[in-house]
Amino acid sequence: MEVKTITDIFAATCEIDRPAAMRYRDNGKWVDITVAEFCDRVRWISTGLRTLGIKSGDRVAILSENRPEWAISDFAILCGGGVSVPVYPTLLSWQIEYIVNDAGCVAALASTHEQLSKLLDIRSHCPCLRTIIVFDAPGDVPEGVTTFAEILELGKGEEKEHGRAKFDELRKLARPEDLATIIYTSGTTGNPKGAMLTHRNIASNVVATMSVLPIERGWVGVSFLPLSHSFERTVDYSYFYRGAVVAYVDDALKIGQYLPEIKPECFAAAPRVFEKVRARILDNVAMQPASKQKIFSWALKVGAQRVPYLIDRKPLPLALKVKSKIADKLVFGKILERLGGHVRFLVSGAAPLSQDLAAFFVGAGLDILEGYGLTETSPVISVNRPDKRRLGTVGPPIPGVEVRIAQDGEILARGPNIMKGYFNNPEATADCIDSEGWFHTGDIGEIDPDGFLKITDRKKDIIINAYGKNIAPQPLEALLKSSPLVATPVLLGDRRKYLSALIAPNFDRLENEARALGVTFNSHEELIADPRVMQLFQNEIDRFNRNLDRQEKIRRFTLLPRDFTQEEDEMTPTMKVKRKNIDKKYKPLIDAMYSDENAYDDERART
Repeated sequence: MEVKTITDIFAATCEIDRPAAMRYRDNGKWVDITVAEFCDRVRWISTGLRTLGIKSGDRVAILSENRPEWAISDFAILCGGGVSVPVYPTLLSWQIEYIVNDAGCVAALASTHEQLSKLLDIRSHCPCLRTIIVFDAPGDVPEGVTTFAEILELGKGEEKEHGRAKFDELRKLARPEDLATIIYTSGTTGNPKGAMLTHRNIASNVVATMSVLPIERGWVGVSFLPLSHSFERTVDYSYFYRGAVVAYVDDALKIGQYLPEIKPECFAAAPRVFEKVRARILDNVAMQPASKQKIFSWALKVGAQRVPYLIDRKPLPLALKVKSKIADKLVFGKILERLGGHVRFLVSGAAPLSQDLAAFFVGAGLDILEGYGLTETSPVISVNRPDKRRLGTVGPPIPGVEVRIAQDGEILARGPNIMKGYFNNPEATADCIDSEGWFHTGDIGEIDPDGFLKITDRKKDIIINAYGKNIAPQPLEALLKSSPLVATPVLLGDRRKYLSALIAPNFDRLENEARALGVTFNSHEELIADPRVMQLFQNEIDRFNRNLDRQEKIRRFTLLPRDFTQEEDEMTPTMKVKRKNIDKKYKPLIDAMYSDENAYDDERART
């Protein structure tokens, strides 16, 4: 069938036979939800919501971790003509209150008692919110709260008495131009903006992306990035569209533990996940005997040698082929087993993937296909494909999407995937979508002669130093993150005479390195204050500076006793640094790195 709406995706997936539609972990075991069970639950929840008075056009919030009920609720809302409003479960009550009120949500579904408590805290401040539903019923259900099971039974009973004709009628009434969802962008400053995405926006993006990525019926795909973000949500729609089994992981921190159990063929992840996987691998190797470290180092060289052949799908020369088999058996095979042993390819998105990191995994025999997009573009603009890829790029644009580079280097996109606009915010809409329909991404990039798009930086994040030099921080930060000692760096220097950096160390690695140097410590504060630890990082900075332009060299740095977090309002839910918040919060530390800034003119003159 031709897919033009998200409800068409639901209808299509209900016709695809496979071992299961969904899979989730319960009491230590993975439990399947069959295709028939999934379709029944969507229909009954949709009917139950309608019976409660939720009508076409109503906005309904979903406040939940990744789990089957998330997708069931989403499809149920859409099949009833409603508009789903996903909310990050990591948000605080006051942040949720803003979204619920701005979107005018008449109902909200919460996963656990913790999430339900947030809604109960704000209920009196949200006059539009009439209905609250909880997935996991607490022992004593609060007044005015309905359980998911009750809605399921309500819909089941309604259908038994009156049939399913009304559900089918409403599902088929969905038009491509109808609003499907309002996704609030996490933003790095100020209140989030609600991107209005239509059925056409998302459905066209799923169909176009799946025309170049080979997900097959019956494959197992993992869902662990937040479904509140457009990236994972569109990935999940793609799983349903192609008839894959969706395995839900409600705690992303446990993904490493669960992958060997799930044995997936594919999944999507952010670069931060790959960075942590590589760091864990390198840390484990560092604890091994010298003989095993030598074997690992040799295997890495073999992997680096075969990267160009793997990228271009060319046969390996005989000698390299022999070495590759040995490297796979001794080293790389064990890495792939940690991912379940069945992975065909992975998709990286939501943030830039460093070329060095991509090459590490490709050399190990793991296909990582980097893509690019934004919430406002539903989200995919471009993606590398198994048969057409280039490291350091985000691939060619997907079918139907146009991309061009503006005079100032900004990436512009146009196509059926571009959002309708920002909800209740026509000024912001006019700022990013011009009269010709081009969406201004805010990213700086270039297109190579073969049509591959490369992202060089965020337009708003560009540092302009005191001498007028434009410096893109993200490539330099990616370079710093290639150090096993660095977890998260933040580059500074706007209107300043030189660059500096706040660095959150990788403490797992740093503690081992420090102990080997004889450093004793009782806290992270003591650890980072030790001169020998400072010298470790200075050596790393010096190593990077050797290959940088003079004005790109990092002249000062400060180590922090912990990593940046969402709870401290330093990171967005998609793990992007909130630079302005960090500038304000760490102002004394930043100012200290520039206390002798004027002396830099003399140093600069001498050099």
